[in-house]
Amino acid sequence: MNLSSTIKSIQDIMRKDDGVDGDAQRLGQLTWMLFLKVFDQREEEWEDDDPDYKSPLPEPYRWRNWAAYKPAADGKRKPQIAGSELINFINNELFPALKDQIDASKSPQHKVIQQVFEDANNYMKSGPQMLAVIEKLEDAINFHDFKTRANLGDVYEKMLNDLRGAGNAGEFYTPRAITAFIIDRVNPRLNKRETVLDPACGTGGFLTAAIDHFLNQRTTKSGTEDQRAIEALIHGIEKKQLPHLLCTTNMLLHGIDVPSQIEHKNTLGIGWNEWSANHKVDCLITNPPFGGYEDDTVGGDYPADLRTRETADMFMALIIKKLLKENGRAAVVLPDGFLFGEGIKSTLKKLLLRDCNLHTIIRLPKGVFAPYTTIKTNLLFFTKGARVDDGMEHFHTDTIWYYEHPYPAGYKSYSKTKPIRLEEFKPEQDWWGDEANDFADRVENQFAWKLDFKAKRLQAEADAHPHWQRAENLNNQAASLEGEASDLRKSLVGSTDAGYRAKVEAQIADLRAQAEPLRLQAREAQATGDRIYWPIFNLDIKNPNAPEEETHDPDLLLEKFKKILGEIEETENQLKSELAAALAHHFVGEEA
Repeated sequence: MNLSSTIKSIQDIMRKDDGVDGDAQRLGQLTWMLFLKVFDQREEEWEDDDPDYKSPLPEPYRWRNWAAYKPAADGKRKPQIAGSELINFINNELFPALKDQIDASKSPQHKVIQQVFEDANNYMKSGPQMLAVIEKLEDAINFHDFKTRANLGDVYEKMLNDLRGAGNAGEFYTPRAITAFIIDRVNPRLNKRETVLDPACGTGGFLTAAIDHFLNQRTTKSGTEDQRAIEALIHGIEKKQLPHLLCTTNMLLHGIDVPSQIEHKNTLGIGWNEWSANHKVDCLITNPPFGGYEDDTVGGDYPADLRTRETADMFMALIIKKLLKENGRAAVVLPDGFLFGEGIKSTLKKLLLRDCNLHTIIRLPKGVFAPYTTIKTNLLFFTKGARVDDGMEHFHTDTIWYYEHPYPAGYKSYSKTKPIRLEEFKPEQDWWGDEANDFADRVENQFAWKLDFKAKRLQAEADAHPHWQRAENLNNQAASLEGEASDLRKSLVGSTDAGYRAKVEAQIADLRAQAEPLRLQAREAQATGDRIYWPIFNLDIKNPNAPEEETHDPDLLLEKFKKILGEIEETENQLKSELAAALAHHFVGEEA
């Protein structure tokens, strides 16, 4: 029986247990059991290497001493604890010991155990059913077998697929083709000891791809120092307990002996000023949760212009400002909504294009993340620029290259049985070039095109500047009038002359009446300039080299119709604003 079938049969056993309710609890139950079994098998390896090895687990609670089947006198393998006693042992001895009696300060290994079990639960109520699950794990899963380790990704995919209907417990599974391609392009270097972080690491797909990438860089001269280095270079943070537990187990299976750098906490819940230079990394790769929102207590100390509750936006602010070193490289999976979004998204995109070189956007087709979502996604590759302190605003992004990833021949979409494959990215890899020469070897083709963002930005700034300058002048005039009114107001202090006070009050009212339309004109002029400037941060640029495809998909047609209506409304508002700004001075002159 293969690994996936074993997991399915275990889940079938759990469905018979009255205590396990739904896919989320089945996954939680299976995960902590898998962890203890994997940890025990890794301990066997560590004991072979070091006779003085001492387990962080109390002896009675190691998998081998309560769960593993042992040969009996008749030669058959039997459980160590009878089914009638097993649940009582787990609930009243095992879990209290692993939850409350592990001192995380003793060692990184103790910390790993403590984090794994702090939110874990035993849901099963039937001892015999629990023994049946243990027997399956014992018979079919041997993680000393490297083929079994390699196939664990398939098990995770099945688990996560089963979780699609499990409410908030569900997680997006990033296809291994995506994780492998991104790591290959970001290319963290083992010889340079480059650190890698996924701040929303889930079950560890990107991190395991990074480990494999590091391992492939070892040479015949590599020794234990390189292996220890890999362990120190991998960093992950995961908010939810189940993915964190799966990620920790995944790290153990990929040779990370002490995965203490996989932290169980909410990245977005860390105070803005709690991040320091020590947290910055050379390479950041992530698929942050998008479409979700943090509660009101999270992100309140972010800078005012970056304050939002949308998770992907919060992650982008952190990545740019707090997590990536100067000259550090990043790749982030983001939906189309980030590319065309306005408001805070425009502010974030300006920050990204200013502080980083956003050199490449891979546009993925629909269905890459099927069956979890049909939302179209993009892979953004960027490098953090060096800071320039001369009081001027510098943009590190001049040119943005786009590559539209096509479906394979004969495909109309991806699916569970027809997922995206790594070999599909071979054209992108061949086309990629070298950032060291600013990708000079790239050429446009039917899938690739470039945006001269610098030219677009400079033109927009030039066109918007007169309006912004007019807004500044008008505001200065209004401020001068308001200043006169304020001085007159101060002159009334202590005066009891009713006639004098009435005269001054009239002068104040007149000055404010003159200032008010100036402020209005200034706002209109500022808005006109903004309407010219901010659209440059719409990065949803369609492929100009591809023929326009005729579609009869009602969803796409409705989307196009809404976009056209939006453009009509935007044009109408722009005309109204520009007419109001042009005529406001005329009306003020008439009143005078």
